[in-house]
Amino acid sequence: MKHFFRATSIISFFVAFSLLFASVSGYDILSETSAFSDMQSNIREMIPAGKGDFSKRRYVGLGGDVFGIKMYADGIIVIGIDSVTTENGNASPAEKAGIRTGDVITHINSERVTSATEMTDMLEKSGGNEMILTVERNDEILNLRLLPVLSTVGKYKAGIWVRDSSAGIGTITFYDDERASFAGLGHGVCDIDTGKIMPLSDGQAVKARVNGYYKSSEGNPGELCGIFSNESLGSLRANLESGIFGSLDYPSGAKQIAIALESEVHEGKAKMVATIDSSGPRYYDIEIIKVYPSSDRSTRNMIIKVTDSELIEKTGGIVQGMSGSPIIQNSMLVGAVTHVFVNEPSQGYGIFASRMAESLDAVISTQNESAA
Repeated sequence: MKHFFRATSIISFFVAFSLLFASVSGYDILSETSAFSDMQSNIREMIPAGKGDFSKRRYVGLGGDVFGIKMYADGIIVIGIDSVTTENGNASPAEKAGIRTGDVITHINSERVTSATEMTDMLEKSGGNEMILTVERNDEILNLRLLPVLSTVGKYKAGIWVRDSSAGIGTITFYDDERASFAGLGHGVCDIDTGKIMPLSDGQAVKARVNGYYKSSEGNPGELCGIFSNESLGSLRANLESGIFGSLDYPSGAKQIAIALESEVHEGKAKMVATIDSSGPRYYDIEIIKVYPSSDRSTRNMIIKVTDSELIEKTGGIVQGMSGSPIIQNSMLVGAVTHVFVNEPSQGYGIFASRMAESLDAVISTQNESAA
């Protein structure tokens, strides 16, 4: 079975377009029905904030392939607060309990909850008795008292909209066949309603095919349209500010390319590897017009401009879904495309490839420690 996804994004001056992200599962607790795991917090702490210079030249497999992502959140994400219609009028148990949009509910009465269906079932069986919700909010753990109310349809409800999973398409930046891993997107996958990075519990990367696109224009970023296949690429391991990282089911066999040091990236001509149709990845001309010296964990390390006439004619420049597209300069992997400028879709931001490599190293190191 194949799944088609076309999704929208929250648009500001620039758009984080990692996945053309579409919700797969979102339940209305009114009707029938942010935060990270400890491992991901540890990964962040392990990522260097320096220049990303490696002790020796590092080689990886070149990406540019579009892939499908199925993500399951580490908890239940609150995406909205609403009222419940009761015989005595409207009530908002969630608001009264102090629950906010963007909160991640991890436990109810000390019992772990992993899906919106589980939460709905617990609410309906509550009998209106008080429930203790353990909530993660901005790295803080809160225990909130919720008193469900009986709705006019005869079910106990909380008055919240929640999401437990999402899916969409993005672009792989590079493969590490030696360690059976990959890196993509160049920035984290954010919940489309809260704008916060989704806390990853589990997920799968699958092969996908681009079967069309919507052209970008000033004020209106375009997007790729893709189809999921049933062929697995691997498992998702971390969703971080610097990208999404996972393990491979089998070697990619991709062409090897050196990762440039941050100090080697400069303004001037470059190439972008992107997939815009079923023919697969292709090289397109771009220019790096600004490089930002990096001394922190920023992921907006450069500004690029598409100069390839064919790509501009077809897509208008950068479109949503190109996030993670490799940037090549002097025959080295220097970065990945991450954002498009809404008012100038031929331009966008990029992240240093070395930053993504450092993040992957931290992910693998943390996993090895956990396994030990």
